[in-house]
Amino acid sequence: MHYQSQSKKYLKSIFSLFLILVNLQVFAQNTDQQQSPTENPVLRILTPQTDPSQINNQQAVDFYNQAKSSGMSDLDIERAALQRGYTLDQISAMRRRLQQKPDEKKMNDPNRDQLDETRDQDDLDELEDETNNERDSTNSRRAQNRRLNRTFGAAFFSSSSNTFEPNLRIATPRNYILGPEDEIVVDIYGNAVDNFRMKISPEGTVKMLNLAPVYINGLTIEQASERIVNRLRQAYSTLNKPGSGTYSSITLGNVRSIRIMITGEAARPGTYTVSSLATAFNALSLSGGPSRNGSYRNIEIIRNNKIIKKIDLYRFLVDADLRDNISLQDQDIILIRPFENRIELNGQVKRSGIFESKAGENILTLIRYAGGFTPEAYTKSITYQRNTGSNYIIGSFDSLQIESFVPKNGDIFNVKRILDVISNQIEIRGAVTVPGPYALEEKCNTVLELIQNAQGLSPRAFLNRAILERASGDTQTGLIAFDLRKLVNREVEDIQLLAGDILTIKSVEDLKEFTFLSIAGSILNPGNYYYYKDITIADLIFQAGGYMEGGIPYRIEVSRRIKNDTLDLPASQNVRIFTMNVSENLVLNPEDQKFKLQPQDIVIVRKSPRYEEQKTVTIIGEVTYPGTYTIINNFERISDIFPKAGGVKPEAYLAGAQLYRNQELVAVDIASIADKPSLPANLLLIHGDTLVIPKKSETVRIQGGVYNPSVVNFDRSFAYEDYISQAGGYTEQGWKKRAYVTHPNGRTHRTKSFIFFRSFPKVEPGSTVTIPIKRTRTQDPLSRGERLALLSLFSTLAITLIRIF
Repeated sequence: MHYQSQSKKYLKSIFSLFLILVNLQVFAQNTDQQQSPTENPVLRILTPQTDPSQINNQQAVDFYNQAKSSGMSDLDIERAALQRGYTLDQISAMRRRLQQKPDEKKMNDPNRDQLDETRDQDDLDELEDETNNERDSTNSRRAQNRRLNRTFGAAFFSSSSNTFEPNLRIATPRNYILGPEDEIVVDIYGNAVDNFRMKISPEGTVKMLNLAPVYINGLTIEQASERIVNRLRQAYSTLNKPGSGTYSSITLGNVRSIRIMITGEAARPGTYTVSSLATAFNALSLSGGPSRNGSYRNIEIIRNNKIIKKIDLYRFLVDADLRDNISLQDQDIILIRPFENRIELNGQVKRSGIFESKAGENILTLIRYAGGFTPEAYTKSITYQRNTGSNYIIGSFDSLQIESFVPKNGDIFNVKRILDVISNQIEIRGAVTVPGPYALEEKCNTVLELIQNAQGLSPRAFLNRAILERASGDTQTGLIAFDLRKLVNREVEDIQLLAGDILTIKSVEDLKEFTFLSIAGSILNPGNYYYYKDITIADLIFQAGGYMEGGIPYRIEVSRRIKNDTLDLPASQNVRIFTMNVSENLVLNPEDQKFKLQPQDIVIVRKSPRYEEQKTVTIIGEVTYPGTYTIINNFERISDIFPKAGGVKPEAYLAGAQLYRNQELVAVDIASIADKPSLPANLLLIHGDTLVIPKKSETVRIQGGVYNPSVVNFDRSFAYEDYISQAGGYTEQGWKKRAYVTHPNGRTHRTKSFIFFRSFPKVEPGSTVTIPIKRTRTQDPLSRGERLALLSLFSTLAITLIRIF
């Protein structure tokens, strides 16, 4: 068996390898057929007639992968698209389509793979470091998972949905600088109508009509508009002059692409081609943001070898301040510096994690970046852990130092949770009007003042003794007992309270065992009731809601425990029994009025011996008056219901009548009972019985081990075997010796055998013929070797017996 399993595994491995090789060959053939060495993949998918909205995500991904595999850069792809007549808006739409599915982008974008591999490697390094430091801790795995990806701001760039795609549908910014490949749209309206769409040439000029070129490179849109209007006045002399009736509108059409470089501690450093409307945040999003060692607060934008802006991402992440989100220009460099100081905030802050701090920032500023303290934070003292270069030390500072305490790189701060203890709480419990906790204050600092604040003592308060619980200096709790009556009467000096004191005043009922009375039987609300002094039976019946219908007031039994009154009682008797009479209006006679109940008495109210709820039976089907009938006495039987129902109808089939009791079919022969009521099958009727009198059925059902289980018509000339033939005969598994017939009334008759003779049951209208199916052998047959071994054993035993005898 082991050899066969190993062979199967080996064959499966060979077959899987074969399938992989076939798939690789088919894939290579399809790739060769799709790519032609003389056809540019960009030109094949980007035709002038193709609308970017008609290209699905998979086609866009395939196009990008094919273009990259042919050695084209992102700039080459955009240039090829521009040559085919695509605008920058359409190219941007294609870029957004590529970024719609994070999984496809991650699969096909090599820069994304580089980012993920870098972050995965960083996480593995951090896991290895923490495992070495916490190898002896059973919670090391929990600590590792808690510290990964906790740097504040990392989650913002890790989400692939934050693309920061520049909005190309906004009005042209006033400070936008024109350059080559930008498109200028000129509309002339009024007395003259014309329209020009002009791209700025690499020399920085645009040309209109037959006029000389106009140099607008490096100008804003307003400055360029002035030059273009001056040149157009050579063709339209009164253009834009007051009262001339000829006016112009000059706007920016499709924008050019620019190249920027992102370097330093970026997740994906490199050169990027973006829209000229892109901002610093657009570029940072494309690069994946800072790497694990990158700074979120020291990002420089360099233009012409000069730092023109320093970006602090915390201003945006915390305050949504966009002052650092400046527009980029061609050849700008974004430099992400390594972080200088990072600290960790844990515990009761709203956003725990790792935060970057600038030089001179205090801990209060960093707590603000963490969202502030939670309502449960203990701010009186904050502890921290610091690396001294040779070991770790633990320190703390109080709430007065929080604005001046400056953290150092690597500090770990822990804000603890405040204890669930109220420092000025006192409490009163027990027999007062309003028990509960109270504040220890000037108007409530003694026992009497606390009782007055609790709205005084209850009427059932126990005044001989009260207890004051007070925590001492150690772990023990002391008790101060005093006479409450003397304290209330001011016979003794009032007791001063301390924080945490608990005053307990008992009621009279608290100091004794509470006793009950029990009442059962024909009473509306049986159960246990409180015992009161001098309570009578009538009082208890009144509390229990009075008698139920059928309850008799002249036979009420009282059971009482034996305490010390054992006179006139046999040694074996442990209870006394009293029989009382209480009228329905709960008035006791003078003798019974003297009888008082005692604690733990049990009162039982009897029911009338002839009181009984009505019992009914139901007869349906082919009778004259079907319906529900009442059982008059306890001796009515099945045959007695037919006269009540007016007898059976002519079409009634009594042989198939059925009796249901408790929703189960009782197999009785109703036809025989109707003819001879003295039969034992004439059962007594009980409440809920249902008798069903059907019409005569003309079918017979054959089921089980036959070839064609079916329902056939009843034929008086048919014998049992004829019905089996109607169903196609017995199957090989059909167990003919165990066949049985179930008649409509529920009775079942089986096949009988005697020597070689077999007697089959009679089939009546509506019967069901069932042929059981033989059970198949679940054990495997003996092998040839096993049979030979058994034969050899039996032969040996036979020879041994012959020799013995």
